[in-house]
Amino acid sequence: MKKIYIFIITLALVYAAKAQWVDDPANNTFIANSVSSASEIRIASHPYCNGDMFVQWTSMSENGWSQKLQRLDYFGNTQWGADGIAITTPNLATWSPGYAIAALSDGSVVTMNRSADAHHWVVKINADGTTPWGTDGMMLFDGAGGGRSELLADNDGGFWALGTDMDISYLQYVNADGTLRTMATISDPAKKCTNGQLVPANDDGVFVVYAKQTIQGYTNYVKEIYVAKYNKDGELTMPETLLFSQQTVGMSYIHYAISDGRGGAYVYQWHNGLNGAYNIYVTHFNENGAPTIFDTNGVAVHTPDPANYYISAYATIDPVSHDILLVYRQTEGMTQSEYKIWINRITMDGEKPWGDGILVLDNGTSQCLGLRIDAFNFNTGFSVIYHKAVPGIYGETVEAHGFDGDGNMTWSTTMCSNTYPKNVDENTSGYFSAQNVVVWVNAQDGGLYGQNIGESGEMGEIIIPVPPVPCCFAPDNFQGHIDTYQGVYGVFLSWDPPATQPEHYNIYCDNLPDGVYAVDAQYNVAFIDGEIIGLGECSGDIIFRLTAAYADGSESEYALTPEGNDYVVIDGGESVPEIEYSEIVDIIAIYNINGQILNHKNIENLSSGMYIVQGSTANGKIITKKIVVNN
Repeated sequence: MKKIYIFIITLALVYAAKAQWVDDPANNTFIANSVSSASEIRIASHPYCNGDMFVQWTSMSENGWSQKLQRLDYFGNTQWGADGIAITTPNLATWSPGYAIAALSDGSVVTMNRSADAHHWVVKINADGTTPWGTDGMMLFDGAGGGRSELLADNDGGFWALGTDMDISYLQYVNADGTLRTMATISDPAKKCTNGQLVPANDDGVFVVYAKQTIQGYTNYVKEIYVAKYNKDGELTMPETLLFSQQTVGMSYIHYAISDGRGGAYVYQWHNGLNGAYNIYVTHFNENGAPTIFDTNGVAVHTPDPANYYISAYATIDPVSHDILLVYRQTEGMTQSEYKIWINRITMDGEKPWGDGILVLDNGTSQCLGLRIDAFNFNTGFSVIYHKAVPGIYGETVEAHGFDGDGNMTWSTTMCSNTYPKNVDENTSGYFSAQNVVVWVNAQDGGLYGQNIGESGEMGEIIIPVPPVPCCFAPDNFQGHIDTYQGVYGVFLSWDPPATQPEHYNIYCDNLPDGVYAVDAQYNVAFIDGEIIGLGECSGDIIFRLTAAYADGSESEYALTPEGNDYVVIDGGESVPEIEYSEIVDIIAIYNINGQILNHKNIENLSSGMYIVQGSTANGKIITKKIVVNN
């Protein structure tokens, strides 16, 4: 992250004179020429793309309902002319949900589309507008597919692609040079496997969250939602796990997945499958793909109420707590003629600190569209953006509000005061480098327009904050082994403290009752009772992770082991090793059984008792051993 800050600050110094973003809500920034019917607008950005972002939209052209793209630099300057770049893949479908876009780590962008003859094509466009795989791109999935598309960029310049033919889903990794890895097929003889979402996994793999469903009548699906994990060679590395149990839902409602920033993800959907009341339901799985919310109906964002619909959710992740933050719409159930906007927070274990949420806006009978929520990256808090219909006028403004971490509104800004009708985008850029971008089409003249907004509600030239002195350091040299303490069977964990003093440490383990074990900051050794973590009943691996938590609410990244992993694996079937420390040739530290470090490294001077010795072996490996001294 530090390298990104340094680059962005340098960028601001070089290009400050070229800034295009305006600060006048009546005169927003022009992005490209289009047509009034253009829609399906998506924005793609990447933290390693020099601050650039890519905008994709679709409209009718010579090859059907096809994509066009525009590239913007950090300051809103268009890079690909007034009309953008048109995707020329032949014979595109007149309309299809088979479109996706992803910004890659090499500064390029890939766009995926579904052709009229039911194939998935992907086109790569370099920053200079050239197409290294040809203007038509290349076909994926050996010609299979033809339905929905999803893309997920990886940090090596490659990306994951997911497509479906509405019965079977297909997953394929595309290397940075355009070579294809082995395709994976996700299928069930009795059900349709579709509507997949992609989430990055910690071990260079990917989670696929997909529905298994059958059609009931003409309007409904009987639907379940699962997660499975695959590697880049198309191999299934974690069998499918049920997230949402079977519900009968409207066929137009799909699910969404968003990474939690810890290796797992939240999954949410809205439907009327429970008691006939439309509501939004949330679940979560951790970095191992295991659900942490055990009700397979999920957690209802709002108390179910048949008289009202709670729908149209959009989510972001709080970077400090890793809770999911959602914005959603309430409408009156009978006529759907009332419009309210709510926000809510849900934790990984399904708690709702804000209860039934916080009301952001009551717009009476005038619509509110394009609800978006994005967490800040320099400050604690988030913003909500929406299109607000104006009573008596066929059109809407674009409004934004800022909130602190407790849900208190801190600012309000009108991003577009012109009330012409707009075709809204499907996502915002998110707060990369202290600004967020929203884009829309003027449904009267066809122009594509956009606006940036900062974390304090400002528009136009955003002054990038000077990053604070890093203070959220992680522990290091994280290790663990099975042993006994006072006759109790359990796991010893040890680590080196970070450069700055934390408030406490957090040990994460799936088997812990509360999911996290807090350790006082004066200790850097912990013993976890085997009964607490179910050690005696587990014959497989148990994974522990460690962070440092600070007084300002921040939390470090996971501590690394001497091998460079961010986790310690304990074999649940392992027996207690013999007590010996002869393999240690150089003692680094000695701790008493309470985890307090001693001020010397001489075992001969220890009084009788039990100690933890950390040291290095002849080959340089750092190990930790429990010893019993009888002096």
